[in-house]
Amino acid sequence: MSKPKLWHSYSARSLRPLWALEEMGIDYDLELLPFPPRIFKRDYLDINALGTVPFFTHGEVEMTESSGICLYLVETWKHAELGVPVGHAEYGDYLNWLFHSDATLTFPQTIVLRYSQLESKDRRLPQAVEDYSTWFIKRLKRLNAHIAEREFLCDKRFTVADIAIGYALYLGESLGLDQFYEPQVNDYWARLKARPAFKRAEAIGRDEALFKPVKYPFEDAPELF
Repeated sequence: MSKPKLWHSYSARSLRPLWALEEMGIDYDLELLPFPPRIFKRDYLDINALGTVPFFTHGEVEMTESSGICLYLVETWKHAELGVPVGHAEYGDYLNWLFHSDATLTFPQTIVLRYSQLESKDRRLPQAVEDYSTWFIKRLKRLNAHIAEREFLCDKRFTVADIAIGYALYLGESLGLDQFYEPQVNDYWARLKARPAFKRAEAIGRDEALFKPVKYPFEDAPELF
């Protein structure tokens, strides 16, 4: 099987597939990019016209969606221990968490990040930042209830659904929003970030990173550009 390649920026959503690759022990090539790459490495647009990370290739396959790449890795490399099979009682829940991770949880965080520190100071929107910070915390309601009596999200074991949701909690921590997490979510997140594969993946690119988020309430965030 040909070797996959991942384009990654430290602390970006590309951490999801990078973590999955490390969990599965798959041999891969990695291209590290400064964040945001569309600003600091303009020739990356020739590879991925969106200018976003992750970008993932495997032979002729090209993918840009972090949770989708995780699912692809499970199914293509047949790592059943990190997935939930069709027909399983929790298969629908597994898929829902995979998509919930970005569509519901990471989305408001990207608004917070952009309008608290990625935009120039004259374009920052404090009200939007506060509103979407609150939105993210309120959108944790489903996780708050679901994880209260569970160690992991599905089938009583760790799967890529935990990676997908785990990144949203990681980004929330990076933004200082973890101070609003419920105790059971903090405990769950502690279990995830204690995993050796997460520690390996999260460290990649950390020392070279040009950007690390300023935490809530985002006071005195410098201009990036």
